[in-house]
Order: sequence, then structure tokens, then C-alpha cells
Amino acid sequence: MEKILKKYSLAVDEKQISAEVEKAKQSAKGVNFKALKQCFNSIDLTALNATDTISQIKTMAEKVSDFSNVYYDLPNVAAICVYPALVNTVRQNLTDRNVRIASVTAGFPASQTFIDVKIKESLLAIENGADEIDIVISVGRFLEKDYKFVYGEVEQIKKTVGNIHVKVILETGALKDLQLIRTASLLAMEAGADFIKTSTGKFYDTATPEAVCVMCQAIADYNAQSGRKVGIKPSGGISTAAEALVYYNILKSMLGENWLNNKLFRIGASRLANNLLADIVGLEANYF
Repeated sequence: MEKILKKYSLAVDEKQISAEVEKAKQSAKGVNFKALKQCFNSIDLTALNATDTISQIKTMAEKVSDFSNVYYDLPNVAAICVYPALVNTVRQNLTDRNVRIASVTAGFPASQTFIDVKIKESLLAIENGADEIDIVISVGRFLEKDYKFVYGEVEQIKKTVGNIHVKVILETGALKDLQLIRTASLLAMEAGADFIKTSTGKFYDTATPEAVCVMCQAIADYNAQSGRKVGIKPSGGISTAAEALVYYNILKSMLGENWLNNKLFRIGASRLANNLLADIVGLEANYF
């Protein structure tokens, strides 16, 4: 692990991060319909409640399938994200093949289970129709600085699932030091993550602009070292257009236009879709 991390400086310039956040907030003022549409097209429409039913998920998938017939001039969401047991319900009822099916796996949200269970759950979700999986690093082991363990789990899961996109959740709210967020970002990417994601939204503080700035900086540094583009997913607590635009502007400033598509930019949200839709089309939308 030391050899891997030695390729990078782990220091974080907090003044620079604060300046980037302020710039993004200023840029988010006003209405930018192109940016709002891209944010909408980057949403992982999420249902991750203990009370989710098959009929509720079926209805969600049907609405996503019919979206382009109702709003024919708007792009659809990027993905539907559900628990593994509900993946097949989405697969059976989702007809828009441009919308991906994502599943949280590997002992989400605590990640406190065995690696064999994490791998098996991930494979079962894929077998049932998942195109992407969202996994959580072993946060406790990371906080103990057992970086080899954390790296090894992500690497093993990614190697097992192959071309399936793996989004690695850092649970940034539990990492109180920005340097820890940078370290976790670099470890996850070096281990093979296709995306790095802020939060589960279940335990700790959710996405923050500061955390996303640090993650973007790590992505840029990793890309310079490896030539590989890794995506980013702010997740948790993002419910308004103004909040979404802050993250959009952070990506635009720190990673550039090439990241402003749903192959490299996702927003994990449950309430955001209707609010963005209302702002884009100028009505009181409650579609999803």
C-alpha cells in the first residue's frame, strides 16, 4: 500500500478547497437549463428503504419507462438504484434500455460482513439484472489505517464482477479529515473503482461540496497517473436544483467538460428528480 500511495501527495490545501466551493456556489446562482438537464440525466433514482415494496418499485420502473413519452424533449434519468432483492422487479418493468439498473451490494450500508458474502451478493444482483453495483468500503478498517484490507476487498470485488461498473462509497461523513477523504479516494481508484461516491445516506453526514472537491482533485491526479477516467457520484441530502448545480460546477471547474455526462457523473437522489423537473419545465412536478 505504501508503494501505491507514495505516487501521490496526500496533503489537502483547505484554502484551495474552500475557494473552489465558493466559486461553485457563485456559479450556481441563476438558471442554467443546459446544466439542469444534465443534472437530471445524471440522477440515480434511488429507492433504498426497508419499506420498499415490489409494487412500489414496479411503479417506479414503469414511470421511468414512460418518461420520454411524457417529456419527449428531456433526457431520462441515468439509472434506478435499488436493493438486490428488487433488481429483478426493475428488470422486468424497465423498458428504456438507456436507463441503467444499479444495486447496492456487499453488505450495504455498513459493509460489516465477510468478503465471500460481499462477492456473492454482488454476483446475485448482477445475475438478476444489475448493470452497476454500489459498494461501501470497510470504513472501520480504513479508520484503523488497514489500507491493505480496504484495497484488497475493492480489488477482489471488481475483478470478480469484471465489466460491471463498480461505484465505491467512501462514507465521507465518517472521514472527518479531508486528507482521509483524499486517501480513501485514491485507494478505491487504484483498486479498480469505476466511480467514487460520497455517502450511503444512512448513517453520517451526506454529500458536501468540500468532500466532492477533494474527490475531484484525487480523480484528476489519478487520471494524470493512470490515464483512466473515474466517475464521481455525490449522494445523500441533495434535493434541490441549486444544490445539484453546485456539484455540477465543481466537476466542470475541477475535471472539465469531459466529465459532464452520466458515464462519469451521477447524483444519488430520491427527491431531486421531481424538483429538477419542476425547475426545468416550470411546473409543480410530482412525476416520480
